[in-house]
Amino acid sequence: MCELYSKQDTLALRRKYIGPSCKVFFAADPIKIVRAQGQFMFDEDGEQYLDCINNVAHVGHCHPEVVKAAAKQMELLNTNSRFLHDSIVEYAKRLSATLPETLCVCYFTNSGSEANDLALRLARQYRGHQDVITLEHAYHGHLSSLIDISPYKFHTGKDVKKEFVHVAPHPDTYRGKYREDYADPATAYANEVKKIIQDAHDSGRKIAAFIAESMQSCGGQIIPPAGYFQKVAKYVHGAGGVFIADEVQVGFGRVGKHFWGFQMCGEDFVPDIVTMGKPMGNGHPMACVVTTKEIAEAFSSSGMEYFNTYGGNPVSCVVGLTVLDIIENEDLQGNATRVGNYLIELLKEQKAKHTLIGDIRGIGLFVGIDLVKDQQKRTPATAEAQHVIYKMKEKQVLLSADGPHRNVLKIKPPMCFTEEDAKFMVEQLDDVLTDLEETMTGRVISEKTSYITKAGLSFQVNEFECIP
Repeated sequence: MCELYSKQDTLALRRKYIGPSCKVFFAADPIKIVRAQGQFMFDEDGEQYLDCINNVAHVGHCHPEVVKAAAKQMELLNTNSRFLHDSIVEYAKRLSATLPETLCVCYFTNSGSEANDLALRLARQYRGHQDVITLEHAYHGHLSSLIDISPYKFHTGKDVKKEFVHVAPHPDTYRGKYREDYADPATAYANEVKKIIQDAHDSGRKIAAFIAESMQSCGGQIIPPAGYFQKVAKYVHGAGGVFIADEVQVGFGRVGKHFWGFQMCGEDFVPDIVTMGKPMGNGHPMACVVTTKEIAEAFSSSGMEYFNTYGGNPVSCVVGLTVLDIIENEDLQGNATRVGNYLIELLKEQKAKHTLIGDIRGIGLFVGIDLVKDQQKRTPATAEAQHVIYKMKEKQVLLSADGPHRNVLKIKPPMCFTEEDAKFMVEQLDDVLTDLEETMTGRVISEKTSYITKAGLSFQVNEFECIP
């Protein structure tokens, strides 16, 4: 057990020993969490916070069944997957059963970043192509190969877009290029990808993959219009590339009626590669790439062995199996549908009440609240969103803001989130928005500096970066 420091000592030690680019939530006034259970987290003073953003503790913080299974397996065996053990094949079998039949070959890793990096290797080996099409504001991981294909990162840092990377407009029908009043936004956005492919071919380049989150998270909780992925897949396959569906943040039943986000598109859409991570181990570091036999065989033909020391180890696989059991036994998909629908209805009532709410979008327990200064112009309310998350913290509700303008409140709680939790969260949000809108009549929000001062907080908006 490590020593329990005071909050100030912990901050001081963090500044001394942890890299300064490693950010924390609520940087202007961080909270120190010492334990968690279910959908609640507790600070060093015993204060309880409702966790509305933790898409890692998928079945609930410290779920007793996960804890028990991990401890039991740790007492028995933990080793790398070059030794035969049953849990890896049993987990691969169970995981594949949740996916379309063609997606049946698994590669286990430790994180979503590792999974997406491996997915790129698979795609490039498949036909020897190199170029990748990604979406505006996309985030796919922290490895160098993924920073290259994450405009969310390279557009805000000192990195520049590589020649082999092509960026398509993200299919946002609220504030994107083609909005909800456009005749056919799905086709319009897909045609942007088609044009990218044609331009790449005209330049002598070849497309290896199109990669997208099934629902963009850091991009602002974006749900693509129906038919978009099918049309994109057709163009990408025609170019000899593959479709990579990034389910790292949205998979494992979060959307409710489907186990995977891409399944919302219908049975006529099947990705070539699916990556998964965060919720997979309920906090235990595990992730996976699942692909077709054809792509796996092409990868094997390179002659290079794939080996991952910890990926697919017995403890990880037992934890993963237990998470699958809990999702099924506790009907967490059904809960995501019921509670998600209830939450969205409550939030729509708030939208009718508050001029700061421009859009409510979501499905299951994946919900975004797009805050605006002007509902007609849809001007992002960036500083206001930061004010809201701090005031919600004071009311013991943990939210965060993301999207390209950091103005979208994201809600991705543990899957055990209840209707009572949703009601409590919305009541607190109602209070915060009411107070803020009343204060804004005096123009508390500075247009030039993006500081909030008279409302009781003082910080710069650029302190806030999406932490997936």
